[in-house]
Amino acid sequence: MRASKLALSLSLFLALSPARGAGIKARARAGTPAEVALGRQTSAANVSSPVVSPEIEESVLRRLKSALRPGQPLVVSRLYNEVFTDPAERKVLDRLFNLFFKIPVYIVQSFEASKKPPLLQDISRQFLLNITGEADLLLTIMEADPRVPKFFRRDPNSGEITSVEPAALRANPRFAAQLERSLIGLEGRAAPDFALAAFDGAPVTLSSLRGQRVLLYFWFTDCPPCVQISANLVALQRKYGGEKFTVLGLNADGVLDLPYSNSDRAAYARRHQLNFPNLLLDANTMKAYGEVSIFPTLFLVGADGIVQKQLINYQSLETLEKTVR
Repeated sequence: MRASKLALSLSLFLALSPARGAGIKARARAGTPAEVALGRQTSAANVSSPVVSPEIEESVLRRLKSALRPGQPLVVSRLYNEVFTDPAERKVLDRLFNLFFKIPVYIVQSFEASKKPPLLQDISRQFLLNITGEADLLLTIMEADPRVPKFFRRDPNSGEITSVEPAALRANPRFAAQLERSLIGLEGRAAPDFALAAFDGAPVTLSSLRGQRVLLYFWFTDCPPCVQISANLVALQRKYGGEKFTVLGLNADGVLDLPYSNSDRAAYARRHQLNFPNLLLDANTMKAYGEVSIFPTLFLVGADGIVQKQLINYQSLETLEKTVR
């Protein structure tokens, strides 16, 4: 992202609460990669490239917090141009800004699906925020930035979200289109077609599967709830898979900038005994399906190409079977 473009879009005015200004420490978390490739688009070939280490991300967040003063605005673009001049540091800022407009949609989606606000830990898992305090910092940005409506409230001590008002976010044009397509927004509509590559490079289109019912499964490698649901999807494919039904995985590693290669994904598929085809998701398809921000997300597409059902997050085998029968 060019510095001039960032200066226009990253004018984030922050006011950090001292109660939530604790030091940032790197933390390990089961089921997520130790390092995340920031600001990198993974191609189908997925040639390895350098990743931004947790230490650099931790340093950026620590320096960003140290530059804040309670009640005083801070223009992040100035830090981008004057303080964070290292390319790796700028990748961290680019990634944080990319998440800035995705997390609000996730909060509403999660709240409407579960009827309770997501925890900071839930947000961290969904967006691979591997540094302690990172999710809290992003929510602080949202609370202070005038472009984000006041659609949630937080506990002043823990920082956890205590209430969510979806209507307030839906009233904002910037987020309305994404939310209109979220949750049940695609049900009853034609499933957006796509042409994506399988792990072995073979092209696959959704339209070529017309006549079959297809359970689209959006996932990424080592996503904890994706790992949990894998056995259920394998059992579903084993019982119902054939000419009239298939599970079809859409792996989001590339659009999430995760440092996994095709061989890594193939090893994951073998480890979890995935018995259904998997494709490499691209940004256009992700956008067409409502800017999927919760993983796993599943869409049941009928034989006629119409979306019949959308499911968010982990689902039991019983729920999956009721959906596809």
